[in-house]
Amino acid sequence: MDKEKLAIYGGQPVRDHFLPYGKQVINEDDIHSVIKVLSSDFITTGPTLERFEREIAEYTGAKYAVAFSSGTAALHGACFAAGIGKGDEVITTPMTFAATSNCVLYQGGIPVFVDIDPKTYNINPSQIKEKITKKTKAIIPVHFTGQPAALEELLEIAKENNLIMIEDAAHALGAKYKNKKIGSIGDMTMFSFHPVKHITTGEGGMITTNNEDYYQKLIQFRSHGIVRAKHLLKENHGPWYYEMHSLGFNYRMTDIQASLGISQLKKLDSFIARRKQISRFYTHELASLKDLTLPYQDKNGDSSWHLYIIKLKSRNLNANRKFIFEALQKENIGVNVHYVPVYYHPYYESLGYKKGSCPVTESCYEEFITLPLHAGMSDQDAKDVVNAVKKVLNYFSKSRL
Repeated sequence: MDKEKLAIYGGQPVRDHFLPYGKQVINEDDIHSVIKVLSSDFITTGPTLERFEREIAEYTGAKYAVAFSSGTAALHGACFAAGIGKGDEVITTPMTFAATSNCVLYQGGIPVFVDIDPKTYNINPSQIKEKITKKTKAIIPVHFTGQPAALEELLEIAKENNLIMIEDAAHALGAKYKNKKIGSIGDMTMFSFHPVKHITTGEGGMITTNNEDYYQKLIQFRSHGIVRAKHLLKENHGPWYYEMHSLGFNYRMTDIQASLGISQLKKLDSFIARRKQISRFYTHELASLKDLTLPYQDKNGDSSWHLYIIKLKSRNLNANRKFIFEALQKENIGVNVHYVPVYYHPYYESLGYKKGSCPVTESCYEEFITLPLHAGMSDQDAKDVVNAVKKVLNYFSKSRL
């Protein structure tokens, strides 16, 4: 970083300790729930996991829920259950973490990237139809930042073209689309319980579905493709007998993790309410900064506010985003950028994907900065973020370095 640009920050930063962009909120109830399981007969997949699955299904309004060791594992399971195989094309967005499309590759499928809506930053339904071919098997929309994608339009496209819809809702547990909880709308929906998400199990993920066939396939897939139910066995050698019906993986979640998830789920609505409160504060306090575009909220969706992203509008700010990013970090504000477009990664370049295919995504990537947002933030933390943003942008607009 050019030392001249940061010279002004030789003085006191707005805060004396670092504020991460995302962080888990763990209390004594959570700790006690884990200790209770550690003292029980089951610490791997057992009754606590089954309870966690039931409670997630009830919360989202889905018939079934299947827990996995991570959100990535869960999405891989959904691609398997959907029957995605070699040469099948799956339409998704490049404005996501690489896991979304990697799971298609795991199954031998081909990710097809469609650009995003410039307001919501979600996949643009109007551009999907031109990407559909005879090889298209599914659509994976991402509810980016917690704001639901345009599900009504997406479901219509899926139905017209006999496509399976797998929602990547890693950001959207607790979000609603037209007053209906995310998790009960598409064919399958994936949630993540990574520590920066709304609730955590350490690592972990979940697929919700209303389809019993998908449910059975997901159960098999997370445990080596093995079945034990008598009515599914091709032979039955006795009560010990089991069969491997497909090539599955060991993607199981433990009861230890599930116990934490159950405890966290009790606080989910309060966590989301706090995220919304902080987001409203940001919007109110930053609205006067004309060089910023603040998050747009679609009237059909109720965001769960996983991320709060500001967009640098002016050419001068865009050209110096790295400076602004590093200056904010020097103020002890843990900003981030979500996301590097998936096809920018060298591995995807090696598969033949090229820059320039999704210009809105690429433009947004060059302009985005993610501000800290999590339920454990205090009012002072939020004020520090706002003060730092104003300080850095004010300095930059005057200095024109």
